[in-house]
Order: sequence, then structure tokens, then C-alpha cells
Amino acid sequence: MTAKKRPISAEDLNRIHYVQDPQISPDGRWVAFVKVSPDPLEKSYKRNIWLYSLAEDAVLQLTRGDKDSQPRWSPDGSQLAFVSARGDKPQIYLLPTAAPGGEARALTKMDHGAHSPDWSPDGARIAFLAPMSREERETEDADSEPQPEPVDKLASKHQEERKAEDERNRWDPRPMWRIPYRQGTAYVDERYDQICLALAAESSDAKPKRLTAIDANHDAPRWSPDGASIYTARSALPQGDEPWRALNCYRLDAETGAEEALTDGEYSVYAPKPSPDGKWIACERSPIGVTDMPTRVLVMAVGGAETRIINEAIDRETFDHVWSPDGALTLTVESEGKVLPWTYDPEKDELSPAHEGTYEIEQIDSGSGGLLAMTVSTPHNPQELYVLVDGELKTATNFNQPLLDEVIVQDVHELRFDSPNGAVQGWYILPVDHKDGDKAPLALNIHGGPHAAWGFSTKSMWHEWQFHAARGYAVFYCNPHGSGGYGEAFERKLHAAWGPVAMDDIMAGLDAFLQLGLADPERMAITGGSYGGYMTAWIISHSQRFKAAVSQRGVYNISSFYGTTDVPLLMSNEFDAEPWDDHDVYWDNSPLKYAARIKTPLLLIHSENDFRVPIEQAEQLFAWVRRATDTPVSMLRYPREGHELSRSGEPGHRISRLTEMVAWFDRYTAGQARDSG
Repeated sequence: MTAKKRPISAEDLNRIHYVQDPQISPDGRWVAFVKVSPDPLEKSYKRNIWLYSLAEDAVLQLTRGDKDSQPRWSPDGSQLAFVSARGDKPQIYLLPTAAPGGEARALTKMDHGAHSPDWSPDGARIAFLAPMSREERETEDADSEPQPEPVDKLASKHQEERKAEDERNRWDPRPMWRIPYRQGTAYVDERYDQICLALAAESSDAKPKRLTAIDANHDAPRWSPDGASIYTARSALPQGDEPWRALNCYRLDAETGAEEALTDGEYSVYAPKPSPDGKWIACERSPIGVTDMPTRVLVMAVGGAETRIINEAIDRETFDHVWSPDGALTLTVESEGKVLPWTYDPEKDELSPAHEGTYEIEQIDSGSGGLLAMTVSTPHNPQELYVLVDGELKTATNFNQPLLDEVIVQDVHELRFDSPNGAVQGWYILPVDHKDGDKAPLALNIHGGPHAAWGFSTKSMWHEWQFHAARGYAVFYCNPHGSGGYGEAFERKLHAAWGPVAMDDIMAGLDAFLQLGLADPERMAITGGSYGGYMTAWIISHSQRFKAAVSQRGVYNISSFYGTTDVPLLMSNEFDAEPWDDHDVYWDNSPLKYAARIKTPLLLIHSENDFRVPIEQAEQLFAWVRRATDTPVSMLRYPREGHELSRSGEPGHRISRLTEMVAWFDRYTAGQARDSG
């Protein structure tokens, strides 16, 4: 007899596995990929490289370092280069694949780590990125003699301690000379990713050769098919603020490092990838100074003036592009709640869907004959590796199946509706054990960005939405104007009007869902993160329809956000003004201005090391609501975490966030709380 399934719990997050970075072997027989698993004891995640055999439909674990990523096949398929942080710094390792289980050897010993390996076509060299400061580059250039090795372990220990002490002293006090001066959860230093070359032969002890010497971060290097050049991108304004907003593509001579600019700076162009026949270079292109337009894919003829914008006609965002060995370019295209593969034939100048379905691709690789390897989330599985073979989509891994065999997974239902701004797409998930005639409490979710988008099967929200449904809530979410996946006009509708436009759409969607008679309009909760936190605060300061609100990592005061975030130009671009020129537009569009109107019980969740939306944003809103109203308000501060708490924070913190959120909902909506076990 089959055991009865149970509702999913918050703690089940520790049993969800993800896959990353699929790489098809040159002979098309294998897919190397990274398996990511929560490690609650270490408060982190295990990352190991696995292989999938297409012939045997089986998986094999290749590494066990728990800190391994970026697998890259050698041209003959006999080795994998990969990045491992098993030492004090991430370095590039080589692993033979003919007899899995062999020992990996370190290829690099760069002082500050190495990453983004790319094999030369003949397999003799590997290009990679390594961070170095100008001073370190000058010292390297001046010192042709290798430093003597320590005579024993004690000397080595003292040498490492001296380096660590010198590094600490360099930042006491810490100078700040540009924006951003901090990103993620760390401060930015003066080291920039430089392109280096290492000989792959085990017999070689030659020091890696550095090709670049510019104070700018370089894109991951890509070899030309003839091995004579390396393609990359870097900032056109490396000393400017937010230098990644204006990028140019370059071709470097693989021997001398001499460079040729391939783009002129009119647009930001990046991620150059040459076609296997050497005729074309595919890049991504964005307008400079505009943040609310879809990314376009640019295909340039090598050595010629011909350029093509290949996704302009379909007017949809692309996330990734990769060439197949037989010369087809595959794109991942976001459209109306899905991210699907499309194929471009450069000889025919034709773009067409490669496969239809209800899923979202995160990363992709392309083999010969239309073979695709993809990391895919579906409405019923948070993520697995899939392969597309002869037009048939096939599940390659089943890492999450043991959990899925135990828990109830609710269906996702689409709901299209009209708002004052036009047509909008949304979705809802009903509570576990929902019966006809039931009116459940509602959890309204709002995405961030503001130009992100959710869909039928968004990986980062899959567990959270199913957990809300497991605890008795109907879940509703939508893609208001400004979201990606609906074209340029739809995305730009939000321009300079973050609050009113999106609120019209979200509330219209809420009313459309309530008309179905599935949720109780007197027991509604609202939540969102980042821009979704902004909209949560905006809506509850302009409406009293909700009984509970949980606002996460939100922007509440645009002016102070401008002065503390790592992306101040986002505000300049979105509102067409600098705060010193037009403070009113910043203040009028800040939820903090309306904080005294908030009557909805409010829980604020924020991370102490969030450098994208600094915690001062939540501190201000907490203080204003606390002092100006008698509304219940509370705040949770998560140490060590950054803006990605909900997606990649410590597993224990992610579970805590979920349970605290639903407990707040339950307290004020009289929700039908279920036993999370």
C-alpha cells in the first residue's frame, strides 16, 4: 500500500537539490554538471561535479570536494577543468575522465584565486581569470625570478600569516574611491579580473602568462576556433561608477595580448562567443543608461561590418546563448511565464523555437544534432537536469524524487486578467486539501526587479509557494507591467511610476482571483522581496485590504537608497533624475513618505550585510511606523546574510524566514495553520 503523502514543510528545504552549469562532452556522450545540496551543519551548500551518461541514462558523481564548480571539457574529452575552493582560494584543477575516480591536480596557484577556465582548441592551454591589483601586476612584471619555496611547514605557516596580516593592514582604514565600494556581502578592493594563460600539460611547471594589464574586470575568456585570439568584454568606463553598465567587446591576440575593440561603446555589449566556424560572434546587447528594456542578442560577422539583432522581431528577453558544434546558436527566451530554448541559423538568418513546454530553463549547453542539456524547473519539481534528444525532452536526474514521493505538490493555475494598464498574466495555487466551496486565507506574493518575472515554475519560489499552500493559504502572484517576458512596451510602462502602475495591476489581479470564490477577502496577507518589498509597503500605505504584511529587503526611501546601495544609477535611469536635481520625484515615489498611513500589521525582514538594499531602509520604515502609528510592527535582522537570503542564504536562516513569515500571516489572518511536520 502506498503511504499517504504529507504537506511540504519549511524544513524540507534541506532536502531540495539543484543543478548548475551543464556541459556536453565533445563526443556528445556525457553531460558534466554541478549538483548543489544544502549543508545545514556547515550553514552552507555542497557543490560537486557529476556526470550524466546519455547512453546509459545514469548519473555518476565525479568530485567530492564539496566546493567544486565550472566544469569544462578538454577538446578531446579526456579531461575536465573545474574550479574548486577546497583550499584557501578557488583554483583551477584538472581531472582525467577516462577512468572516473582519478585524482584531480591543481593547475593554478594564483595568490587570489582563479576561475572561468576555457580550453584552447588544441587542448594545450587554458585561459582563465585571476584578480590582481595594479601593484601586484607591476611586481609580477618586474620580478622574473620565482620566489623561493618555504624550507619547511613552519616557514610556510609564517609566510601565510604574514600575507594575511599585510592584507588586513592594507584596509585599516578602508579607502573608498568609487561606486560601488561594496557588493554582495563584501567590500570591493582594487583587484580586477585579468586574463591569464596556463599550459595544461602535467609536465609543465611554467608560470601562467598574463595577457591583460588594465584596471577593469574582464568577461570570461573565449578562444577563437583557430586558437589565435581570445574574446572578452570589459568596461568602456572602468573608472566610472557602476562600470558594468557600459561594456565593450574585444579580441585579444593570444600570444601578445594586443587588443582590438569590436564594439564602439554606443551600446553595452558583453558575453562574446565565437561560432565554431569562426564566422560569427554572438553577444548580448543593452542600451546604456536604460534599465527597463529587454536584452537583445547581437550577432556580428568576424572581420566584417554585418550585424544582426536576432531577437528584436520577437521582442522578448534572452538570458543565455550558446553555439552548437554544428554552428547553430541556441538562446533561452523568456516569454509569458516560461523560459524556453530557441535556435538561430546564421546562414539562413532564421530564429525559431527549439521546443515547446511549460518550464523554465536557467542554464543551457548545446551539442550536435540539436542535443541540448538544460537545468529546468517545472511546476512539479524545483529543478533537475534535462536533455533534449531528437526533439524529445527527457529528465536526466531525479535528485528531488525521494522528497517528491513524500510530499503533496499543488498544481499551478494560470489566470489572465485586465487592469487599467492592459492585459496581465497571473497564477494561483490552492491550499492542500482545498475543497469546493472553501474560501482560504490568501498569500499575495510580489516579485522583485522591478523587471524580473515569475511564471509557472520559478525555481527560487517553488518551495516557498508550496509551503504557503501546505500551511493552508491560497497563493496568488502575477507579472505586473514592468516585468520581463512581455516585450519592450510592457516593460517600460513602469518607467518613473513604480508604485501606482504596478499597484493597479496587482490589485486588479487580486480582484480577478477573488471573483473565483476560492479565497476569503477578509483574510489576506501580502509579501514580497526587494522591489516586491517596495510594493508591499506601497500597497499597505495606500490600501487597508490586507490583514498582515511581510516586507522583505525592500526599498522604502529612494533618496537614502541612492546614497547607500551598490546600484544608485538604477534610480537615475528609472526616474530620469538625480536626487539633487529633483528630490520631489524620489520622495513622492518612496513608500516611507506614506508610512504614517500604514494600518496593516507589518513584519520587516532584512539582512545585515545586504549591500544591494542596505538595512537602513528597513530601519527607517520600522521607526516611522513604530513612532507614527499604533500599528503592530516588528523587524527581523539576519546576520551574515546579504540580498540573496531567500535564495542562497544559510539553510537555517532560509527556513527561519519561511516559518516567521507564515507565523505572522497566521497571527493576523486567523489562517488555517497546519502542522509543519
